[in-house]
Amino acid sequence: MVRMVATGLSLAALLLAPVKSPAQQARPLRFEDFIGLAVPGDPQITPDGKSVAYTVTRYSLKDDRGTTRIWIAPLDGGAAHALTGGPGSDSNPRWSPDGSQLAFVSTRSGTPQIWTLPTTGGEARQVTTLETGASSPVWSPDGRTIYFVSDLEWPTPSKLDQLEESYPTNALIWDHLLYRHWNEWRAGRRQHLFSVPVGGGEVRDLTPWDRDVPTITLPGYGDVGASPDGTEIAFAMNPDSVVTTGTNNDIFVMQPDGTGRKAVTTNKGDQNTPAYAPNGRYLAYRSQPTPGFEADRTHLMILDQRSGETADLTGDWSLSVGQIVWAPDSKSIYATVEERGRVGVYRIAVPEGTRERVLYGGTVGSFSLGPDGNALAFIHSTANRPQELFAAGSDGTNMRALTHLNDQAVAGLDMKPAEDFAFVGAMGDSVHGFLIKPPGFDPSRKYPLVYLVHGGPQGAWEDQWHPRWNYQMFAAPGYVLAAVNFHGSTGYGQAFTNSISEHWGDRPYEDLMKGVDALLKRYPFIDPDRMGAAGASYGGYMIYWMEGHTDRFKVLVDHDGVFNTVSMFGSTEELWFPLHEFGGNPYGSQRDLYEKWSPLNFVKNWKTPMLVVHSQHDYRLDLSQGLQAFTALQQMGVPSRFLYFPDEFHFVTKPRDRRLWWATVLDWLGAYLHPQAEVGSR
Repeated sequence: MVRMVATGLSLAALLLAPVKSPAQQARPLRFEDFIGLAVPGDPQITPDGKSVAYTVTRYSLKDDRGTTRIWIAPLDGGAAHALTGGPGSDSNPRWSPDGSQLAFVSTRSGTPQIWTLPTTGGEARQVTTLETGASSPVWSPDGRTIYFVSDLEWPTPSKLDQLEESYPTNALIWDHLLYRHWNEWRAGRRQHLFSVPVGGGEVRDLTPWDRDVPTITLPGYGDVGASPDGTEIAFAMNPDSVVTTGTNNDIFVMQPDGTGRKAVTTNKGDQNTPAYAPNGRYLAYRSQPTPGFEADRTHLMILDQRSGETADLTGDWSLSVGQIVWAPDSKSIYATVEERGRVGVYRIAVPEGTRERVLYGGTVGSFSLGPDGNALAFIHSTANRPQELFAAGSDGTNMRALTHLNDQAVAGLDMKPAEDFAFVGAMGDSVHGFLIKPPGFDPSRKYPLVYLVHGGPQGAWEDQWHPRWNYQMFAAPGYVLAAVNFHGSTGYGQAFTNSISEHWGDRPYEDLMKGVDALLKRYPFIDPDRMGAAGASYGGYMIYWMEGHTDRFKVLVDHDGVFNTVSMFGSTEELWFPLHEFGGNPYGSQRDLYEKWSPLNFVKNWKTPMLVVHSQHDYRLDLSQGLQAFTALQQMGVPSRFLYFPDEFHFVTKPRDRRLWWATVLDWLGAYLHPQAEVGSR
C-alpha cells in the first residue's frame, strides 16, 4: 500500500550540504559555535497561504537562558521579519481562522500568558492573567474564543491548607501516585482545559474534574481540537484514578461549555492527538493499542462521525505515525514517520489508507500544511546541518530553504555527514547505525572511537542536528563517532522495537558488541586500543552494564543511567514503563528478572574509568541511581568522577550547564583516548 513519490531530494541534498568558501580553512565545531546557533521551530502557515509564522530560539551564556521570538517569512521566498520582541519569550503562534490575529504564549508580563497580535498592525494584547500561567492556545472556529491549558491547585481547599492553617510551609502532602513527573512536583495540582473570550473577560474551567486535561502522561502532538462547526471539543485524558500504572489515555468529546462529556475511545492503551477533518466528517487520532506499553506501534485511526465506525488506516504497516495534519479537502492526512534513522513525511489517503512518502532524508521536525493543500512548511536538519525552516510542494517537490539562520555560522566549519553502516546482530537480524568522521579526516591515520548508546530504550539515533547529544561536538576533538540502533530501536518495525522488553542486557548488548566488531573490520582508521562509550537514560543503563561485562573500552561516560533496577522501580514516576519492560513489579515473581538485568549485581567486575553525570530534578531516573553507581566505582577503586547539576532534570538545558557538560565530558574522554586534535569545545 506504500508508493514512493519523486521528491526532488537531489535539490535537498544540495541545500543541506554545509556551505563553505574555497578560501576558508574549515575548522572543528566549538561549543561557542554550537550554543550560538539559532533554533527555528513550530511553523504555522497563514490562512491565506502566503506566509509562515515560526519561532526562533537563541541561547545566551551571559543570561544563561534561551529567548524565543516569533518570526514570519513569505512562502515564496523573500525577507523574514520578527513579529514579536521585548522582554520575555514568545512561543506557540496560532493563527485565528480568518488570519486577522495571531495568538501566542508570552512571558513578557512575568508568567506565561495568552496574548494576541493583530496582523494589520498595532500592539499585542494580553488575554489571560492567571497566576499559574497559560499555554497551548487553540482557536474556536468562529474566532471568538481561545481554549488553553493551565494548572490549578487541586483540591481546594487541600488537606495541607487545613493543617497549615495560618502558618504556610513549603511542604507537600500526597496520598496517590504520580506525585511528581519529569521535573515537577504534581502533588496538589491538576492541569485543566479553559476558555476565554478573545477580547478578554471571564476565564472558564471547562474540565472541573479530578483529572489532568489534557493528559500530562504520554501527550501527543496537540491534545485538544475543535470541530469545524464549533459544536464540539475533543481532548485526550486518562480516566483512571491512578495514572502511573497504565497508559490508558482516551479521546473524549464535549460541548464548548464543558457539558456533555463522552468517551470516543475505550481502549486501555494510549490514544491522543485528536484532529477533526476540515469537512467535519472524520475525527482522526493516534493510537497505541497495547495497554501499558508506551512504545507500541502508533496507528492512525479515524472515526467516521456519520456511521460511528472506526478505521485503522495503518493497520497493515510496521511503522508509527507522529505529527498528523489533515489536508484541506479532508481526503488525506499528512504524518511524520520515523524510518531507518530518519524522519520523513507520508501522505495517507482517507479512508483507503494508501500511503505515499513525500519527504525523506535527514529529520523533519514539526510541519504545517497550507490552506490549499499544495505547500508544506517544516523544520529540517541533518547530522551536519542545523535546523532551518524549509518549504516544499505537498508532493515533496521544489524543496527550498526559507531561512538561512545558521548558514554563516556553519560556513567555516568542518562537519562530516552521517554515513550509514549495517551488520548482522542479535537473532541474525540486520542492525543499522551511523558513523561520523572527525574534522580534517585522513584515512591513513588512526582515530579513537566514541561509541554512543541511545536512550528510550525504544528510541533511535537519527540523521539530525541533536540539541544535546550532538554528533559534531563529539567528533570535533578528533574522534570517529559511531551510533548503533540496536534491538529495541524505533523506525525498524514493531517486532524489532518489541525485542528489547525483558531483554535489557542481552540482545542490545550483543548488537553493540557486534557493532564494534563490524566497525573495526570495515574501518581500518579506527584505533581498537582507543575506544570509549557514552550513553544517557537507557544508554546510561547500558554503560553500567558494559562496565560489568567488557573491558573493550578505555573510558566510559554515564548520564542519568539506571544502576539498580529494583530501586529504580520505587523512585521513577511512570510505573507502566518498568512494569512492561520487566513483566511486572520487583516485589513478587518478577524479582529474578530485575536482578538478572541489574548492573548492580556485576559491580565486582568494574574496572573501566567512568564519569557519572546526574541531576537533582531528574524524576524519571532519580539522582540516587547516579549516587549509588559512583559509590560502587569508588568502593571498587575505579577512577571515577561525578558531575552533579542541582538545577537540571533528565536533560541538561541551561547554556552554562551545557557548556560545563561538554567541557567535562570531552575532558574526561580526552584524558584516556588522547585524540590527536585540539579539543573542539575549548
